Amino acid sequence: MFDSLPLVLILLVSSVLLVGLFRYLKLPAMIAYFVVGLILGPHLIGVLPDSESSRHVAEFGIVFLMFSIGLEFSLPKLYSMRRILFGLGGAQVLITLFASISLAWWLGLHLTSAFVIGSAITMSSTAIVSKILMERVDLNSRHGRLAIGILLFQDIAVIPILILIPALGASSGDIGTIFVMALLKAIFLLSILFKFGRPLMNSWFALVANQRSRELFILNVLMITLLFSFATKMAGLSFGIGAFMAGMLISETRYRYQVESDIAAFRDILLGLFFISIGMLLNLHQVASNIGFIILVTLGFILFKAFVIMALARLFNYEIGVGIRTGLILAQAGEFSFVILALAREEHVIGAHAFQIILAASLLSMILAPFIIQYNGRIARYLSKSYNRNSSDTVEAIQSIGRTLKDHVILCGYGRSGQYLGRFLKEENIPFIAIDIDPTRVSDASAGGEHVMYGDASRRVVLDAAGIKTAKALVISYADFRATMKVLHVIQDTYKNIPVIVRTLDDTHMDEIRNAGASEVVPEILEGSLMLASHALVVLGVPLNRVVKRIRSFREERYKMFRGYFAGISDAEAEVTEPQLRLHAIEITKESHIHSWKLNQIPFAMLNVELKYLRRPNMLEDIEPRDDIVLSSGDVLVVLGVPNKLNALEKYVLTGK
Repeated sequence: MFDSLPLVLILLVSSVLLVGLFRYLKLPAMIAYFVVGLILGPHLIGVLPDSESSRHVAEFGIVFLMFSIGLEFSLPKLYSMRRILFGLGGAQVLITLFASISLAWWLGLHLTSAFVIGSAITMSSTAIVSKILMERVDLNSRHGRLAIGILLFQDIAVIPILILIPALGASSGDIGTIFVMALLKAIFLLSILFKFGRPLMNSWFALVANQRSRELFILNVLMITLLFSFATKMAGLSFGIGAFMAGMLISETRYRYQVESDIAAFRDILLGLFFISIGMLLNLHQVASNIGFIILVTLGFILFKAFVIMALARLFNYEIGVGIRTGLILAQAGEFSFVILALAREEHVIGAHAFQIILAASLLSMILAPFIIQYNGRIARYLSKSYNRNSSDTVEAIQSIGRTLKDHVILCGYGRSGQYLGRFLKEENIPFIAIDIDPTRVSDASAGGEHVMYGDASRRVVLDAAGIKTAKALVISYADFRATMKVLHVIQDTYKNIPVIVRTLDDTHMDEIRNAGASEVVPEILEGSLMLASHALVVLGVPLNRVVKRIRSFREERYKMFRGYFAGISDAEAEVTEPQLRLHAIEITKESHIHSWKLNQIPFAMLNVELKYLRRPNMLEDIEPRDDIVLSSGDVLVVLGVPNKLNALEKYVLTGK
């Protein structure tokens, strides 16, 4: 029998060694914690006892996981993704849950066990998916946006599931009645908390923060989290629901980011303990005797989830290749699968045999997930000829422009900075082509006459199509360091002689970017966009005194040229709380209400929208607005305003209302 100190040391040494090894192998750290619990737990070496006290420690991990989800629960963010979130995400959860419950029930399991199994299989791993998508710079791709939207809905869906499981364990009555009663309790608690808790929370946190003690601040966060957890447990709900409510309330205060920063390390350690406790529950003898069935279950639900998400993506008008990629990314089980299984075991609503099978299958799916996600693009291109064809069409579309250009500039990324630079290049009559992966921005900006094409600039074939062999310079305006480095590595391998100008948010990675082959690195501090433009013009041979004069003239006009930008999907979340001026292109058709109108008949001023310029088919130059211009089919109005005013104008243009 070990004393406490040697036991803690064994646990720490094992965790450090295995987490370090798994990170080196690029596998999720949570699986390392599982392995620690498995090896040291009661079913193998037996160093860690499966005692009541160890389970209580593990519950703290669940509490802080739910607290973190509550902190991230932003209503504006959810609203901006509502179509993906509640449409595709909601359908995925309901279909997967219903199919899993039906199959488990058909196999002879009790309905409560079937519900737990279905709920666990429905979840996917936020930690694994978001980390890999971030590393691969895929968060803003179409499949990345779909995956994150579905994951967000799964996080929401886990709340009613965690409400229902304790109720199922406490009663043998009608499931519908049990669920409604548990949900009413949660709604009652939420309404009380949000009516009286929000102002009280702001005042209380202000009082604590005024003491200027980090220790007191962290203690206060722990106290509030555990108080809420205790309150919901007393109400017959789970600890996690209370922690989620506490996180939601704190997310509405101005101290949200400080709280998130202060508890990060504490939370991660407790989550590690939780995953260790889950590893302790896995019985290797039962796993070995059922290994064939476990592999079958794992492959079955991976393929089923991938197919459901692919079919739903197609139903929501996404191409089949995007659906396949999204399905493969989300095919595994997730952290909440283990939260659901642990709570169900504690409440005795799942049998021991079924628990071991689903626990092992969930763990195996998460081990396979990094390898599946890594090759999701190749698999999609292999399975979907149309996805290959669309990819080829994208390259050909870029090539149709790129082959006509010479001594031009390639802009990688067409966000605000890219668009600002594009306007400078236009003023100097320097040809350019911009490449961006945000389909909404590309569609809107190209309709407005901007030289932007859809594509991934980190692919050699895309850069070739953009005419990099005859280009005079390449500018990377990404905010993400990894995305910048991906492009630079391609340039360094094949096109070393082309000048590369890179925009960064700050000077953190300047040396790395220079070493990767950048000719100029422009940190975006204060007048970053102006500096980027001046560096680019000098590299392109514009005399320095002319550049200085032009920059000064733009300053004198108070950056009038910089007002507004074509927004994309990735800008929506940042603007829901603080709308900003953006540009928008509106095409006139025969059915438009204002067809054949003069420009002075359109109530731009009344709608608080400014007409910037007009474009006409087969005319290369932008047309300055004049009152006597008569609108005809194919004309495009490029207007400036905040999103709701732009929407109102577009509705008026189409319907007259």
